[in-house]
Amino acid sequence: MTENATQSEPTFAHAPKRHRYEIRDGETVAGFTVYRLPDDEHVDFIHTEVDDAYGGRGLASGLVAFALADVREQGKRIIPHCPYVQSWLKRHHEYDDITDWPEPRA
Repeated sequence: MTENATQSEPTFAHAPKRHRYEIRDGETVAGFTVYRLPDDEHVDFIHTEVDDAYGGRGLASGLVAFALADVREQGKRIIPHCPYVQSWLKRHHEYDDITDWPEPRA
């Protein structure tokens, strides 16, 4: 584990130019969830990852909660293609009203 990973409390931030929400530990990006904007109504989450040095602290869950709350505040809907976001949504039904599940692949 890096020294950085234990000294500060990571924060969450939106990085719209990168199309992602990030976990930041000072200047270090400790994790992120990437999205695409397929239309004006949706935010399609496609990938989430957290650096191993920050694993096991619930940061991915906090990041997804932060991101989805932001999407709700923007008045948009969620498409969860990311397996982690899908799993998170199945345990957090407070976002059911703004979630459009992707069609299963044939």
